[in-house]
Amino acid sequence: MGAAQLAARVGVRAFLSEYGTLSTEDKVLLEAWGVEYEEGGHSQDRILAADGIIKSPGIKHSAAIIQAVKASGKPLMGEVDWATNYTQAQIVAVTGSNGKTTTATLCHHIISGEKDCVLAGNIGISLGRALAERIEQGLGDPEAIVLEVSSFQLDDALHFKPYISILTNITPDHLDRYEYKLDNYAASKLQLLKFTKKDGHFIFCDDDPITTKWVQKTISEGNWTPNIYAYGINGEGSTYRTVTELNNTIEITLNNEAMTIEELALQGKHNMYNSMAAGLGSKLMNIRKETIRTKLASFDSLEHRLESVLNISGVEYINDSKATNVNATYYALECQSKPVVWIVGGVDKGNDYSELMSLVQGKVKAIVALGVDNSKIVEAFQGTVEIVETDSMERAVRKAARLADKGDVVLLSPCCASFDLFENYEDRGRQFKNAIRNL
Repeated sequence: MGAAQLAARVGVRAFLSEYGTLSTEDKVLLEAWGVEYEEGGHSQDRILAADGIIKSPGIKHSAAIIQAVKASGKPLMGEVDWATNYTQAQIVAVTGSNGKTTTATLCHHIISGEKDCVLAGNIGISLGRALAERIEQGLGDPEAIVLEVSSFQLDDALHFKPYISILTNITPDHLDRYEYKLDNYAASKLQLLKFTKKDGHFIFCDDDPITTKWVQKTISEGNWTPNIYAYGINGEGSTYRTVTELNNTIEITLNNEAMTIEELALQGKHNMYNSMAAGLGSKLMNIRKETIRTKLASFDSLEHRLESVLNISGVEYINDSKATNVNATYYALECQSKPVVWIVGGVDKGNDYSELMSLVQGKVKAIVALGVDNSKIVEAFQGTVEIVETDSMERAVRKAARLADKGDVVLLSPCCASFDLFENYEDRGRQFKNAIRNL
């Protein structure tokens, strides 16, 4: 929809083909934009008659219509690739298995303190829509754009050229899309390094061994020369280490000049990493030190990401619905200091729950398995803690409330995708919060 909206605003004739069903609202918008459309299938002849095809990241490259486009030789691009043709803004691109939404939002929070900056991409509003709305409002081209990009969007890119690229980490996620091979998924993420402008900057976390291994491999195979920086907490780090932490203080060293950041609004080890990446990225965008410090000290936590909802009778309820893989849930459990009743489950994406066993043994008093099929979760943790199963959020919250005692935490950190019972992770998080308020 965002690509169609931008096409209408820049005078490009467009045709939208939806394999599923368009909402009434979308049809009204398309008609208002003067964009022709179809639904309930793809008219291959009409699609192949186009001068170029913009692919939704949700469509697999193995889909029949995409194979037909490739065979035709017609230009095939992703929405991000196409939309960047209509902006001269400096682009900060953020990807990773975990932390990319918080890091991207932090970058925008900091950079917008000094520049006209847009936040878009996988975070909620597409780049095409963001640019189209700027045109509609007469705002012109922004100075900077912070883009959260998924591996699916990177797979669709050819000409994407961010000025600053941030790779937060690589952990097993979406392996169902990558033949259940971590190497395939990692190679997808490292495309961001290859896309980074030669006079630009690539930032990664060298505490993450998978990321470090693949960064070194990609550098050894390439002939591009972006500046490369790393951040981390553990040990001395790689030769690229530029950002370190000591006693909850961040130190950024660039061109032999050190900058310290002492006050952070977001707490926890995972947020230390996010703040490091955003602070360094903003510094490389020539944002003043004082602005970076002030903004990192004033940032509010994101909805659905370790969001404290309510405290009822001494039990704290935390919404971490955005945790859709093992690593995200690992961070969520790691930062808990009280006994946890853990709500987990959904569409498994190839999870290895053994990585969570030590945390479950040390922090979790009971598990509420929420999903259509909970067998893998039950198998992983049976005999470790009490497990109850449910297939609705309302019942899950009620059961969790009965299992929790004063001083405990009820944590929704699903570790899985949401599509078995919910529209998306936002819907899952909202239903969790509503169920708590109705206790």
